[in-house]
This record gives sequence, structure tokens and C-alpha cells, in this order.
Amino acid sequence: MSLKDDKQQNIQSELDSSSVLTGEAREAGREGTESSGAANGTENPASTNRLMEEVCERENLKAALRQVKANKGSAGVDGMTVGGITDYLKQHWPAIREQLLNGTYEPKPVRRVEIPKPDGGVRKLGIPTVLDRFIQQAVMQVLQRRWDRTFSDYSYGFRPGRSSHQAVAQAQQYIAEGHGWCVDLDLEKFFDRVNHDKPMGQIAKRIEDKRLLKLIRAFLNAGVMENGLVSPSVEGTPQGGPLSPLLSNLVLDELDRELERRSHRFVRYADDSNIYVRSERAGQRVMESITRFITQKLKLKVNEAKSAVARPQERKFLGFSFTAGPEVKRVMRRRLWIGLSGESWRSRDGQKASAWRRRWTNWPRICGAGAAISDSAKRLKC
Repeated sequence: MSLKDDKQQNIQSELDSSSVLTGEAREAGREGTESSGAANGTENPASTNRLMEEVCERENLKAALRQVKANKGSAGVDGMTVGGITDYLKQHWPAIREQLLNGTYEPKPVRRVEIPKPDGGVRKLGIPTVLDRFIQQAVMQVLQRRWDRTFSDYSYGFRPGRSSHQAVAQAQQYIAEGHGWCVDLDLEKFFDRVNHDKPMGQIAKRIEDKRLLKLIRAFLNAGVMENGLVSPSVEGTPQGGPLSPLLSNLVLDELDRELERRSHRFVRYADDSNIYVRSERAGQRVMESITRFITQKLKLKVNEAKSAVARPQERKFLGFSFTAGPEVKRVMRRRLWIGLSGESWRSRDGQKASAWRRRWTNWPRICGAGAAISDSAKRLKC
């Protein structure tokens, strides 16, 4: 057997044992990890010029593959399903790895999918191929480990160990402290309108690896296939890929820092931002100045029709509204109560009513909504 054949057999053996990385790349990944680990507590770009090796490190790729399989999701423009990714990597990973390390990998266009919004209109998603989702996930894991600790404490969306319930609890605390007016900011089509230069400029301040910068730019510029035609991507970070939430947090971190600099009390979950103030007049002043900052500095647009200065109980935040009174409580939006009574409780998407009962009896703990929900759930005959 030739040296080449022997090496190929070793690669195949590792892939068959659920690895998607060769032994040679594992060593390169270890070097990249050691190189970046020395500056783990800083954001010095000079220490991040071998991040692509860290992306291609064996354990990172195994974790990325597990996550992509767990997320499932539909096929991209090439028709490959999640079930086919392992066999594809067994055959093609050596070439893909070489392209990544050489800075020549080219993502495929995303597939346009439109889903209806609860309040009307549609949300445009961009579904990358399964292979591109796998690579994006591997990149996201490396960058999130470095960047997450640098984000604001008042940013809760798409971050490890943080949730929408924590965001709502923080808002509830502000209201209880006497900040009884809310500046509710709605960013118009944020994911569709982000100028590519904004995230790329922020990324360039944090990492030096030109291969990774080029790869992320390529994902942003990959194009969109709709009705069989591919159109260029000149702006936006299409929802549907693992990188999109991280890039959105990176762009909006600039907004978070501005709000912190002004000592505002705020909560942000992805592109949903609420600022809490003590008076309507203060709210109007904050709305005007922050809108100007978002428009001029971030090059984004505030949806004036959906944004407002109002009492918290008059607005919705992440599916919750707040009650008025001495004890601030948060309650679920009306649409979330569908199925609390009637025959629909007997079967919901194939689930037994007992499972739904367990889920709903947990809501009083989350909402602080008293015994009403619990009593309704206990009356169910499951």
C-alpha cells in the first residue's frame, strides 16, 4: 500500500468514528488553540491570526456536527438533508478542510423561505446548505467562546446561559423600581438591512485571521436563491444560519454600549430593545436621541409605526405584558392561551394532554401570575 493510500485510509477511519478531522488537522488545531488561548482574557487581534485552525480542530467540529444534526432543519439549494451530511463529509472533508485553511472555500447561496408573522406580513429566512450550516456552526462556536464575555450584561438573546425569561425578569425589576415608562424600539427588518461593512468592521477589530474574515464575508455575500434565480446579497445577515444571531449581537453591542454610557436601564433580546424611564417626557427625549444614534451611527432604521413611548402594561415584550398595580406581574400574551380549555387540550401536535398540563403548570413560576393559571391547569382531566 502506498503512503498516499495509507493516509487516505487513516482519514477514512477517523471519519467513520464520528470525527470529521484528520490527525494532521488536529495538530494544527491544537497549535491554533494554544496560540489563541494565551490571550483568552483580551481582545487583542494579533493573537487571533490562527483561528481557522481552531475552527478546524477535531473536537470543535464534532460538537458542530452534533448541533447541526440536533437542529435538523430543511435542505439548502443543493438538496442535501441533515441525514446525508456525515457520509458527505467522509468523502469530501479533506478537500473542504484544505479550502478552509487556504482561504478558498466558497459557500453556496441560501434558499429563500418566507414564513408568516403572527401580526401580519412575512419573515424572510435564508436557509444555507447543510454543509454551510456545519461550517458556520464551527465558526460560531469559536467566536462565541471569545466574544460572549465582552457583550453587555443586559443583552439576553442567543447567548449561552441566557433566556427570554431572564430578560423579562430584568424588565420587571426596572418597573418595580419605579421606571414606569417604556421606550419600545422596533428595528425595521433588522436582519435584512444590516450593512455588511458594520459587522465586518467590528469583526476586524477583534480577529486578525484573514482567512476567517474572508470566509465570513463570503457567507454574507453568498447570494439568495428564490424561484430558481440567484440574486446577490448586498445587505443583511439572513436568518436561518448559525452565524446570524452572533453577528446581530456584535452589531447591536454598539447600541448596548451607548445605552450603558448614558446610564439607561434597558433590556435587549436580539433586535427587541426596551428602555425604562421614570416619565413620559424622559421617554420621548430618549426615543428621539436613540433613534438618531441608530439611524446615523448604526445605519439602521427604526420602525416608527411599531415603536412607542408608553406604559409597560400597554406594550408587549417577548410575548409578555405587565400588569399595573403595586405588585408588578408579567402575564402571557392572549395568543399563548390557545388550548387552555376545550377539546384541543386532548391532542396538540400529537402530544398528550398530560405533557401540556406539565408545561402550563410551570408558567406561574415563570410569570409570577398567581394561582389562576395553576388552577386552570389542575382542573384538566388528563
